[in-house]
Amino acid sequence: MPKCTDGTVQFGRVGRRVVEAAFDGGDIVSDGGVLLLKRVDERLGLTRAAALALGDERRGASVQHSMHSLLAQRIYGLCLGWSDVCDHNVLRKDLVMQTAVGRAEPLASAPTFSRLETAATPAHAAALHEVLMQQFIASHAKAPKELVLDVDATHVPLHGEQERGHFHAYYDNYCYLPLYVFVGQDMLACVLRPSDRDPASVVSALIKRLLVPLRRAWPKTKIIVRADSGFCRPRVLQRLERWRVSYIIGLQKNSRLNEQVALAELALAEQYATKKTKQRMYGEFQYAAHTWDKARRVIARLEHGEQGANPRFIVTDLPGSPKALYERRYCARGEAENRIKEAQLDLFGRRASCHRFQSNQLRLLLAALAYTLMINLRRLGLQGTELAQACTATIRTKLLKIGAAVLRNTRRVRVLLASAHPMKHVFLAAATALSP
Repeated sequence: MPKCTDGTVQFGRVGRRVVEAAFDGGDIVSDGGVLLLKRVDERLGLTRAAALALGDERRGASVQHSMHSLLAQRIYGLCLGWSDVCDHNVLRKDLVMQTAVGRAEPLASAPTFSRLETAATPAHAAALHEVLMQQFIASHAKAPKELVLDVDATHVPLHGEQERGHFHAYYDNYCYLPLYVFVGQDMLACVLRPSDRDPASVVSALIKRLLVPLRRAWPKTKIIVRADSGFCRPRVLQRLERWRVSYIIGLQKNSRLNEQVALAELALAEQYATKKTKQRMYGEFQYAAHTWDKARRVIARLEHGEQGANPRFIVTDLPGSPKALYERRYCARGEAENRIKEAQLDLFGRRASCHRFQSNQLRLLLAALAYTLMINLRRLGLQGTELAQACTATIRTKLLKIGAAVLRNTRRVRVLLASAHPMKHVFLAAATALSP
């Protein structure tokens, strides 16, 4: 392959003018919007708190990059769309990235980040989870009346010889099954799990760990756990009741549940045959599986349409009508699935490229910290703008990916952002809203 990266490329003509392009523009950057991330980070103290939580056991005489600068560089890179540590072999020379991190010399390279990931331990994961929790608590000026903890599991495909990687028949590949906990848009936990274990086997232990700081901060706040049928286990229900935690959890349909609603489904089928439009009905009854210690309230949502009967069941201890509990309470869990996609796809939470399991857990948590930074940019800086409801990928494309020239001398760093950028009014509004 010819070496042509330093050459000039011809792009035809515009009138009598020849169009040429070459990578010789000097100190021009494509991520001028990273300065907004710096301002959000300074307001939250996110990367500084993460650095303090991780500590630094490296030999001081050999350290060129502080833990704080390493985390800021890596997390900003994820927010800007740079998913791999090898990207930083070039980004380390980016002047606006250096400015955002708070340095005036080259930043860390890929080998430095690889050593950081290789040194990851379970204690580091616990410390970063504590940072996520403290960020969530600090974001509330007063105690909320109610918190709904959305619990869900997803999969991270593997394409190598990663530790504790197992084949999963449902996903038809080798993967991990990380467990996420959200409250609204805020992520409280992202625990990496091997795919040979049932995620429900650890959910009660995870909820218990989250309850301690939440109840310490807000002892009178009502806590509700919401999850799909994959987490409906007798032990989970018993422990939630023992800990005075309410729940609304999906229940896998079976022959006994189908018998309970058989007559209602026949009536729905007749109504559909008459009206030729989808029919829906809600009801409730007491139910106890053989492995349950007692009967519990079960909500049934019955539906009959062109594809036939489609029953759904949930188990809950919450008061309210069956329709309101299903439509307003349970179906709202779909928002957590959107947030998982944002963290995994837009912020690269699926890139488990390390061999060590704990290193991949660290990568998952770095994506979680990047997610926390981005939702706070949206929450604190973009309210009232056209990007107030935008997802991370849209914010990155329209607000962070701004071309700029950087002029740096001994007294000043000037970032000359593109004059014709369509979102400059949003950038200025966000910078003003985030100012100290």
